[in-house]
Amino acid sequence: MNIRRKTSQAIGFPRAHVHTVGLERVFSVPMARKRAAHPSATTILLVRHGQTPTTGQSLPGRAKGLHLSDKGREQAAEVAERLATFPKIDAIYSSPLERTRETAAPLAKRLGQRIVVDKGLVECDFGDWTGAKLVDLMKKPEWATVQRAPSTFRFPNGESFTEMQVRITSALDAIRLRHPGGVVACFSHADPIKAALAHAMGTHLDLFQRIVVSTCSVSALAYGTGSPIVLTVNSTGGSLADLRPS
Repeated sequence: MNIRRKTSQAIGFPRAHVHTVGLERVFSVPMARKRAAHPSATTILLVRHGQTPTTGQSLPGRAKGLHLSDKGREQAAEVAERLATFPKIDAIYSSPLERTRETAAPLAKRLGQRIVVDKGLVECDFGDWTGAKLVDLMKKPEWATVQRAPSTFRFPNGESFTEMQVRITSALDAIRLRHPGGVVACFSHADPIKAALAHAMGTHLDLFQRIVVSTCSVSALAYGTGSPIVLTVNSTGGSLADLRPS
């Protein structure tokens, strides 16, 4: 009996009480105490910046002075309207580059909030490839590695994709811990967002190029007590009001 009792206690069962009813001994196990409810998940809205004059043509990287095009400003206004359907957005974060801050501005104005600049959300450092045209880069033998085995690639005098993924996921982890149970909008860039989504999905970084993140699209992650949950990827239209973890 001692062995059985210790075993049951070791695996977390409550102690059994023995009662005598007539000639029968009845074992009763009291109900376990109700655990405290876990806090609500934190929802992170990942928004890629709007279109610029170089979108789809070159790798601007972290070069300064690149602003949204007229189309990009229209996209920024539209995504602000979509995001405003949330009952509450607790904070707005942005990469330090102009194109992301300009994309975040309409939402910040609409909600009367300031934009918090977070370097962890910045674009990948493309090093010597910064500013290069995509048509020229596609001719390089290294381009196949960028597309098929990015986890092994480092941009010349720049950042590796692995470092970029660690940076963006660490930044998002810090942000969600500052806003437990809240909703946070984070304005960033295509490759960092794709890397964050791949990490949340449990997908190897070598497959992250298969994810599409369009300009001013919204992707969403929910961080609770376990692994992150992917709520949506590359959403470019419609209401986001019902975007909640099930």
